[in-house]
Amino acid sequence: MTSAKPSTLLVISAHAGDFVWRAGGAIALAAGRGERAKVVCLSFGERGESAKAWRAGRTLDEIKAIRREEAQNAAAALGAEIEFLDAGDYPLVETPELVDRLVRIYREVEPDVVLTHPLADPYNGDHPAAARMALQARVLAQAAGYDAPGEPLGAPPVFFFEPHQPEQCDFKPDVLLDITPVFDRKRKAMECLPAQQHMWDYYTDLAKRRGVQLRRNAGPNLGLPHDTMGEAYMRLYPQVTDVLA
Repeated sequence: MTSAKPSTLLVISAHAGDFVWRAGGAIALAAGRGERAKVVCLSFGERGESAKAWRAGRTLDEIKAIRREEAQNAAAALGAEIEFLDAGDYPLVETPELVDRLVRIYREVEPDVVLTHPLADPYNGDHPAAARMALQARVLAQAAGYDAPGEPLGAPPVFFFEPHQPEQCDFKPDVLLDITPVFDRKRKAMECLPAQQHMWDYYTDLAKRRGVQLRRNAGPNLGLPHDTMGEAYMRLYPQVTDVLA
């Protein structure tokens, strides 16, 4: 008897650090369950999210190498695979070729769940650009006639992870994920990204706030600890179920 294929989580990230701040807990949880977790970074965040390296006089190629190594270390800390498409940032330009590369990744990975950016972010156009391409590629990967290796994709649910300034990005979470058991791994992964050290405490504090909301919405009988840590998500497509819970 052959065992069932493990579930797969696919995370599509505009820059090399986004997946850590916003979805590191979800990634670590999936990896801890023995699932495949794959991160795709469309860019290294080399132009817009590496100010420290630019001020130090680094070249573009040097900065890319720095950010690649940081992201690889962070992914390893979370238990994830990582792939870099090196599409450039500020701006991240949407192209048919880049969408096609994502289609091929969808077909190869066959994700059960997809995480990516929300579709609005007035502070960073790269984030919604990544989301639009991630969603377009998902639809194309479902088309039986699309010319790419592999079988047509099913309909994996898509969750938007939390942006840096949610109130300005039309982000209203409807899913709160308990990441308490793996928060230490997420923090370790964050600390693999010294290029953006200013984010470490911000996202630690955010996890605490989302943990408070998680406890409040879970009800009083689950016995959740006071130090619960959480991540917030928005679900794009309807949940399909035969039981309301």
